[in-house]
Amino acid sequence: MAEVVHMIDSEVFLAFSTYATIVVLKMMLMSFLTSYFRLTKQAFSNLEDTTLVKTTEDRKRLVRVDPDVERVRRCHLNDLENIVPFVVIGLLYALTGPDLSTALLHFRVFVGSRFVHTVAYVMALPQPTRGLTFGVGLFTTFSMAYRVLTTALFL
Repeated sequence: MAEVVHMIDSEVFLAFSTYATIVVLKMMLMSFLTSYFRLTKQAFSNLEDTTLVKTTEDRKRLVRVDPDVERVRRCHLNDLENIVPFVVIGLLYALTGPDLSTALLHFRVFVGSRFVHTVAYVMALPQPTRGLTFGVGLFTTFSMAYRVLTTALFL
């Protein structure tokens, strides 16, 4: 039990907690960005979202797909697909006792790649910007997973 308390008290775990919180908050803020785009583009996904509009015909017209709203929504979905594995694998990685500088490199590269990925996605920057940032984040998570597997399974 004392070992677990020591691991949670470590600088690596504190660094992980900081960076995991940053990317989870970023992912949560994407829902507000989606709402902002839905309101400004007047593009809603459900009829009940248009209750402030008077006529039924106008309400039905507002239930539509807008490319800008869909772009932000897909970016949010991409965050869900990448940040959740980072948090799970990053926690396990932090508990393996890696060197602080190596752990910080992993955490910072992942967080930076997610922020650049979001900018590239929302602003529709030309490829390969978005693809490269996605790949960097994915490689970082796989690198941490490799450390977890080699430590836990002695591979």
